[in-house]
Amino acid sequence: MRPDMCKSSNPLLLLLSAIFLTASCSEYTAVLKSNDYEYRYEAAKTLYAEGHYRQAAELFGMLLAPLKGTIYGEECLYMLGESNLKAKDYESAAMFFKKYYQSYPKGHYMELARYNSGYALYKQTPDVRLDQTSTMEAITEFQNFMDYCPGTSLMQQAQDIIYALQDKLVEKELLSAKLYYDLGDYIGNATYGGSNYSACVVTAQNALKDYPYASAALREELAILSLRAKYHLARKSVEERRMERFRDTIDEYYAFANDYPESRYLKEANSIFEYSERIVERKGIILQDDDNAPDLKTFKAEQTDKKHNKAQQ
Repeated sequence: MRPDMCKSSNPLLLLLSAIFLTASCSEYTAVLKSNDYEYRYEAAKTLYAEGHYRQAAELFGMLLAPLKGTIYGEECLYMLGESNLKAKDYESAAMFFKKYYQSYPKGHYMELARYNSGYALYKQTPDVRLDQTSTMEAITEFQNFMDYCPGTSLMQQAQDIIYALQDKLVEKELLSAKLYYDLGDYIGNATYGGSNYSACVVTAQNALKDYPYASAALREELAILSLRAKYHLARKSVEERRMERFRDTIDEYYAFANDYPESRYLKEANSIFEYSERIVERKGIILQDDDNAPDLKTFKAEQTDKKHNKAQQ
């Protein structure tokens, strides 16, 4: 509440609010002290229905052991997961939903528990620059959900989340590939192996192979990065391997142009292709003052300017 609102509030309303809050706290304390588990369970459900999820989770958690084996035990465990999910305690929610479907594999809430377990894991996945172990766990949980519940009405939602999670993994691979590309021949002797450009190609192509359902935008970024890296690798190769690597670059171009015929990187790709063909025609000879070699930095700058101009419009 803003300070100015406090100053202008009616004193009577403030007093009534304080009385109501005190009464609510006293009632909740009384519920906690009660030995009537059925009464406490109904109070927990009421708190959940009214949106007091943390208090509901506390009560359901306290009732879990006493109600185990009773007619309320199964629902209590599920509601404990639900309360934590609504309270945004995703770690606890995932744990209790998993405990539910392991304890009640054919339970009334089995389908929802399996879905919500994956959803809770999904909600706590980290930034793409961090370790993605929890992302893999969430994908596995949703895949298990679809296996165990093949007729579920939540199938499309689960599949969409899996695609989103896979995109996070692809984006992490893209960041790794970009790092290798930016390092270029800084580490090691690029003339004898071009380790960083080779690592860029391997990382990008593995990601394309491992995640065929990644978003088109991410796949395009990986594909152009692979083409750029192969071009640099060919230019920095020893003469014995130059022809082979420029032919490989040409093959990579054809694959890129076929998959992304309207790509915003097509002008850059065409430039790489035309240059690679000239080198192959010259039997791998690179002229020292080869002014026709494409400057990929210029292309990248042009693309950045186009993005900026489009954003300004």
